[in-house]
Amino acid sequence: MTGGAVCIQSIISSQVVEIHDSIKFLDCWELDMTNMDVEILEKTICFEGFFRLERYRLRHRLFNGDWSRPLVRELFERGHAAAILPYDPIRDEVILIEQFRIGALAALGGPWLLEIVAGVIEGNETAEEVVKRESVEEADCVITDLIPLYDFLVSPGGTTERVALFCGRVDAAHAGGIHGAADEGEDIKVHVVTLDAALALVKSGRINSASSIIALQWLALNRSHVQTLWLS
Repeated sequence: MTGGAVCIQSIISSQVVEIHDSIKFLDCWELDMTNMDVEILEKTICFEGFFRLERYRLRHRLFNGDWSRPLVRELFERGHAAAILPYDPIRDEVILIEQFRIGALAALGGPWLLEIVAGVIEGNETAEEVVKRESVEEADCVITDLIPLYDFLVSPGGTTERVALFCGRVDAAHAGGIHGAADEGEDIKVHVVTLDAALALVKSGRINSASSIIALQWLALNRSHVQTLWLS
């Protein structure tokens, strides 16, 4: 065996050991607290419309084993969502959508955001069904393959909302135009850009919504793997 081969073999062995150690660490990792360490003293619904605002009076276990004093916390309940980054591995392009967002009214760049496709999970829908439906409604594109990325809490300090995040395979050759459900007041413009251009928009701050940033950064790290998976 040559010196170069020995060096490569040593690197591979080292990486295997690191991965094995990481898996062992994750397998034995357990959080100290569970739901059993929270006592709800009082729950009040402050407002209920399209969204709901709840107020809790509660106490929870402390890390030293004692209980906290009674605390008051307000919780924004708006359901859960699913989002998808449509990606064309042949053209190395992603589909982004631009639309008005009331939550960004006071944001530096204004309330029209560049985002990925997303929608609220309703009834007995699965997250996969939502992203496929929303891709047609918001961007007029058909998802042919799905890769689940993350299921994350948006802002657990004040809301229960979770987002199931995906990357989806599309043909972006003819994507574009203005779409959205008119009866829901949607006015959505579709943009097709290279992945590198989208990452530059993240770096500049033009793309500033969490789901979009997370999905694009994931694809930046996994582009070669995704292309191999979908083009082999």
